[in-house]
Amino acid sequence: MPNPLPVSAILITKNEAHNLPRCIGSLGFCSQIVVVDSGSSDNTVQVARDLGAQVTETTDWPGFGPQKNRALDLASQPWVFSIDADEWVTPELESAIRQHVTSGTGGAEILRASSFCGRVMQYSGWGDDWVLRLFPRESGRFSQDLVHERVMVSGSLARLDGVLNHESFVDLSQVLSKIDHYSSAWAEQAYARGRRGGVAKAIVKGLAAFVKTLVLKQGFRDGLPGLLLAVTNGHGTFYKYAKLWLLSR
Repeated sequence: MPNPLPVSAILITKNEAHNLPRCIGSLGFCSQIVVVDSGSSDNTVQVARDLGAQVTETTDWPGFGPQKNRALDLASQPWVFSIDADEWVTPELESAIRQHVTSGTGGAEILRASSFCGRVMQYSGWGDDWVLRLFPRESGRFSQDLVHERVMVSGSLARLDGVLNHESFVDLSQVLSKIDHYSSAWAEQAYARGRRGGVAKAIVKGLAAFVKTLVLKQGFRDGLPGLLLAVTNGHGTFYKYAKLWLLSR
């Protein structure tokens, strides 16, 4: 087996015991694996430790961006690889990461292949999903966003070969749960930044998200899963603005 790279993998978790063997199992190229857990009620913490991760437990939830910065602060290697528990690295991507860490200098974007209820989506806005996940530790930081956080790095970015697999939603029950969680976090963040909502805006934005996914992003080419994803995006967008309106009241 090739030697580990000077890379710290970082991930945040809550009730991800079922995903961790696949995720952490794909990170053998990393010298350090950092897990920051926010009060899991399953055996996530023990599973992560059994798999060799350095685990820190927190009692609060500051939002995705701040929580990932906590994990970043625990990284000790020159390079950082950010990954979610429902993602895993393919052998082709590992090879590309090895090459970049050996000869590259700046951050790198990775093509993410996301599945929706068992199907990898080729269109619907998910087929060209480049995410910044690999970067030098000293030049990167996560935004403070409560949800939809992003990595902020200086310098130019490379794009790596291979894909990062992502099991986004296993079933519709998980879809509904995530819609509720993410829409609430988005509304709280938007309200704190001075944005205000309305019922009409919620309806218009929801319909626009549905049309964008199904037509403009060619979700219809993904078949029935594409239609379901379009409905999901419309549904989630409607609730984001509806919750913002309720906060505005």
